[in-house]
Parts: sequence; C-alpha cells; structure tokens
Amino acid sequence: MVHCVKLGKELPGLESPPWPGELGQRIYENVSAEGWNLWREHAKMLMNEYRLAPWQPEAQKFLNEQLEQFFFGPGSNHPPGFVPGPQ
Repeated sequence: MVHCVKLGKELPGLESPPWPGELGQRIYENVSAEGWNLWREHAKMLMNEYRLAPWQPEAQKFLNEQLEQFFFGPGSNHPPGFVPGPQ
C-alpha cells in the first residue's frame, strides 16, 4: 500500500519500479497501480498526438520530463488543440 501522490489516498502500490533510475524508485514508493495506469493512458495520448517514436532519445527525454511533471510537478498538459475522443 502507498499513499498515491496522484490520487491522494492509500491504494495498492506497484509490484516493482516501473521506470529506470531514481525517478522509477520515486514512482514505486509514491504512486499506486491505479495512478500508474492513469500515466500509461496519458503517455499513449502524448505519443500519438506528438507522433513520438519511443526509441528516439528526444522522445525518451520528453516522456521522462512529462512523467515527472505528471506525478511530482504541476501536471502534464495535453498538446495544444487536443480534443479527447468519445468515451
């Protein structure tokens, strides 16, 4: 169980750090599995809208920055002009 920084409550945590390095450890210690799933959906949207190739260093740097902002900063914004599809 962790106190999820994204959702603000005690929830089941992740089984292992989901990201490499120090940031992955911070996420493991402070983000719930439910919170991580929110990031995964947001990351998919970012990759699609910005047409990112995740194997490119520039895309990895961008996603790393957005990930840190999503959980530990003011949040990761939607791309300019983004319109969510029907739910």
